[in-house]
Amino acid sequence: MSTVEGERTAFGILMTLSFCHLLNDVLASLVPSLYPILKVSLGLTFTQIGLLTMSHQVTASLLQPVIGVYTDRRPWPYSLAVGMTFMLGGMILLALGSDFRSLVVAAALVGFGSAVFHPESSRIARLASGGRHGFAQSFFQFGGNIGSSLGPLAVAYFVLPRGRLSIAWFSVIALGGIGCLWYVGAWYRHHVVSNERSPKEVAASPVASRDVKIAMAILLALIFSKYVYLASFGSYYVFYVISRFGLSVRSAQLHLFLFLAAVAAGTIVGGPIGDRFGRRSVILASILGVLPFTLVLPHANLAWTRILSVVIGFVLASAFSAIVVYAQELLPGRVGMVAGLFFGVAFGTAGLGAAALGRLADHTSILFVYQVCAFLPAIGLLAIRLPKLQHDRGR
Repeated sequence: MSTVEGERTAFGILMTLSFCHLLNDVLASLVPSLYPILKVSLGLTFTQIGLLTMSHQVTASLLQPVIGVYTDRRPWPYSLAVGMTFMLGGMILLALGSDFRSLVVAAALVGFGSAVFHPESSRIARLASGGRHGFAQSFFQFGGNIGSSLGPLAVAYFVLPRGRLSIAWFSVIALGGIGCLWYVGAWYRHHVVSNERSPKEVAASPVASRDVKIAMAILLALIFSKYVYLASFGSYYVFYVISRFGLSVRSAQLHLFLFLAAVAAGTIVGGPIGDRFGRRSVILASILGVLPFTLVLPHANLAWTRILSVVIGFVLASAFSAIVVYAQELLPGRVGMVAGLFFGVAFGTAGLGAAALGRLADHTSILFVYQVCAFLPAIGLLAIRLPKLQHDRGR
């Protein structure tokens, strides 16, 4: 792996990965963006909507660490194209499924495709980074967040006027992604697989074993805080602004787009800042720093809700790339396992959180859900216990 990391940053590969991450997450984001349509057409409850999210997210969360551990030992260069093929099947079933069970299967296929995509693409982004690990992870994540933000727009301006069958057209996006990822797989095979077969010395962690365990537990707690809160937006923000402010479905989707665009902007900023000032500082400022804004949001009017949602999305999103790179520095030599673990926990936490929040909304109200979630960033206080690594000490 060091042979690639020691070279200059491979921007062509990073751009292709980021673009394919955009395609992957456009397709994935269609699932929650379709909830208002599915709720009306199939008479779904908030609990069923939460179960759809859980089917997608938990499938991804359970498989990503497994795939990461496997590919750490035995690289699978063309796995990314295989993962996009599952996304293709999910899109077709999402368009044609006529009952709740078929929608659950469609969501699971999309989740499986994401499970295959994220660990290996995160590894390849690191290999192509030329040592600029935070920048590479942010650039890779940026494409995914842009893709997530485009999902609501695709539903508002393409699916809503044409009906749910129009989702089948998004299979063309999946086919394009398969072609691009086949090219990435060929690059990966050429640069890495031959080196993977030779014995390599695995670097030791820069901190003691006990401190590694504590730090990993803290990082996973921060992921829980971040992604349960993001699940409240991804699955229920549209319903929140419709219920509280009487907006139309299209207008509500545009509000969700603003939030997701802010998430994308925060993601691209977080990695380079972490490279320059230290990952620990970015993690602490992002998770804990968003708390005042989340506490105010449930009590704000429509104008301030727009502003606060943008600020929250931007600040909260800056942490993920820093968390992944920080964990990879804690556990050198386990890039795929770390990426799979954190992407998997993120997906699983979001899925379980969405299901729990949906049940809470059915028994109380959407407003109460946001009042409860407002306190989640307080978990960021745990970041104070994270050890300072060499990169952070140098700052």
